[in-house]
Amino acid sequence: MSNRSGRPQKTAMIIARRIVGEIHRGGLVRGDKLPSEKLMLDEYQVGRGTLREALRYLELSGAISLKPGPGGGPTVEKPDATHLMNSLGLVLQFEGAPFSTIVEARAGLEPMAARLAAERITGDQLQALADSVTKMGENLRDLEVFLETNRVFHDVIATASGNVLFGYLIDAVDGIFEGVAVGVEYPTVRRAKVHEAHRAILDAIESGDGTAAEEAMRTHVAELSAYLRKKFPSALSKPVTWEAMQ
Repeated sequence: MSNRSGRPQKTAMIIARRIVGEIHRGGLVRGDKLPSEKLMLDEYQVGRGTLREALRYLELSGAISLKPGPGGGPTVEKPDATHLMNSLGLVLQFEGAPFSTIVEARAGLEPMAARLAAERITGDQLQALADSVTKMGENLRDLEVFLETNRVFHDVIATASGNVLFGYLIDAVDGIFEGVAVGVEYPTVRRAKVHEAHRAILDAIESGDGTAAEEAMRTHVAELSAYLRKKFPSALSKPVTWEAMQ
């Protein structure tokens, strides 16, 4: 079996895929135990080193956790956007992609997510969105709270889109987007403008107006992109690095 590069797949990767297939076919969920190492060695007919490499790969991917000692062993987990963000960060770094790549991707993804969210958002999600806007407005002088509520706002919209791929992609992209690591600053006046934009997007989503939500989000992202180009052009040209994301 070969991968998309044409190179033969490592045996450990083949075994990792088989383990994930067994998790799916068995209907296993987070917290369920996988078979012992001895049983898996018998099942997959590979060496201990190969099996452990496969399990380690799945652990790094967020699919399982490995717990030592009695009662431990491999346990099913659930990958989240952090794992995708780390993978994207590595890919972008080795491609030499600048920070502007993330800005452009966000401008393309988030307006459609806002449109879908206006059509599909649940009551609990709408409340979480409103809470993030309120908390941001009450704490504009606190950068840490601003960044936290900004992240929550965009993550809720991504999830509320009802599209799992949008949800994970936007969550991962927003994890890189803040830009603080590449020298972007958000003075209080800028934070107030972001809060105002979030309020407009919230109002459109709350009213169920997909067109208005899409346009409000497009305007918001475009204004932020223009701010970055004007105030921090050197930051946009800086390469995305995995180290800066940690």
